[in-house]
Parts: sequence; C-alpha cells; structure tokens
Amino acid sequence: MPRPFDVQRIDHLVLRVSDLARSIAFYRDVLGCDMERQREHLGLVHLRAGASMIDLVSVDGKLGARGGAPAGREGRNVDHLCLRIEPFDEAALVEHLARFGITPTGPADTNFGAEGEGLSLYFNDPDGNTLELKGPAIVREGDA
Repeated sequence: MPRPFDVQRIDHLVLRVSDLARSIAFYRDVLGCDMERQREHLGLVHLRAGASMIDLVSVDGKLGARGGAPAGREGRNVDHLCLRIEPFDEAALVEHLARFGITPTGPADTNFGAEGEGLSLYFNDPDGNTLELKGPAIVREGDA
C-alpha cells in the first residue's frame, strides 16, 4: 500500500541544552539564527535556521526535564525530529502507522514550526526516539 503522505523537509530539530542563554548566544552569534519565539513557561526558544527551525529547550524546563539528565554518556540531547509532510490526514496517518504496529502518543494537535502553527502527530521509533509528522501551516481567517 502506498504511504498517505510525502516527506517535504525537516521542519525543526529540538535540542536539550544545559544553559539556555549560552546556547541562544551561540546559535545567534555563531550561526546567525534569529529568535523567532520564546516560550518561557516551557523553557523553549524557537530559532530561525533558514527555512527550518532549531528549537532549544532548557534541561531544567518543563519540556527538557522529560529527557532526564543533561546530554552526556547517559542522557539524550535531541528531544525529537520533526518531518514536514503533505498531505496531513490524521486518520490515514494513524492507519498507516498501525500497519507497522505503531500507535501515536496522542491525537494530532496544533504545534508551532518553521511555517507557523499546524497539525502534527507524534510517535516513537524502535529505539524510543520521538518523531513528529507535521502538516502545512493552518491559515486562519484574516491571515491571508
């Protein structure tokens, strides 16, 4: 059976960092990434990296703490990989994943990414790495 989507590109990569301010300065000053959005309640910063995003989460913040110890021999540094797909049809995606014995971690939800707010679905690979399939940005009335 054909897949119900095609991967378009990497939408964003989320890195767990031990010093958020230091990492923001590095990605801003060394790589030229501009801060797109900061969500202090989550310990999360979205940085523009060309057409994609690099998200930084503090290891002691709400999201970063889920990954355990800071990056090192015993801790993971990457929170998840997001792939931009099209089309985004939740029912077709869930059915496709089920054929491989994969169950999403929850229902599709609206999340922010490189193109703005859009629906995404999370699941884990065989090693427990989290993957996110993200559809196109949602165009709201008055945005166009």
